[in-house]
Formats: sequence, C-alpha cells, structure tokens
Amino acid sequence: MNYEEWLKSIPDEIRGDSLWKTEAYCLGLFVADMGWHDVTKLMRDKRTLGLADQLYRSLGSISANRAEGYSRGTGKDRARFYEYALGSVRERRDWYYKGRHIRSE
Repeated sequence: MNYEEWLKSIPDEIRGDSLWKTEAYCLGLFVADMGWHDVTKLMRDKRTLGLADQLYRSLGSISANRAEGYSRGTGKDRARFYEYALGSVRERRDWYYKGRHIRSE
C-alpha cells in the first residue's frame, strides 16, 4: 500500500481532527502502519524479539508524541514533545538497521 492509498483508508474521526492537517503526524501514523509487517516478521525469530518490541515502540511514538505535543498549551512544552518525536524517528532508523538481516530473509 502506498501513502495515497493509505490516506483513503483513514477513518473520518481521525481525518476530522485538526492534528490531521500536520503532515508530520500523518507520516508518523503511516510509518507505524507500514512498519507493522516488519515487526511481525522480526517477532518470528527469537533472536530479534527484543528488537521487534523496540522497533514497534519507536514507530508508535512518532505520531503519539506529535499528537501529545500538538495538544500542549505552551510552545516550550510543545517543542519538547516534537523533540521526542524526532528522537523516535532516529531510534526507528537504528532498529531498522539492526534488523536488516532478518527482514531481508
């Protein structure tokens, strides 16, 4: 599924939220959905169970931290959660790299 197809599958209650207008949130949610298959594959190999858990958590944290930051009242507080989201993006990259051997099998 590509991004355009995925966008069409999102329920109205999510698309109706003003948060949906931020591309970073949409992309974070998309990455989490697409990563589900990779996490499932990594969980099949006992060597990468912990890695799969970390990958799933980091994928989910991207959009979750964007959502929480978007809802904060002050710019400083909002920025802190956006920084967490950026950290999760980088963490996701790290876990994907570490799992490359199993994912390519």
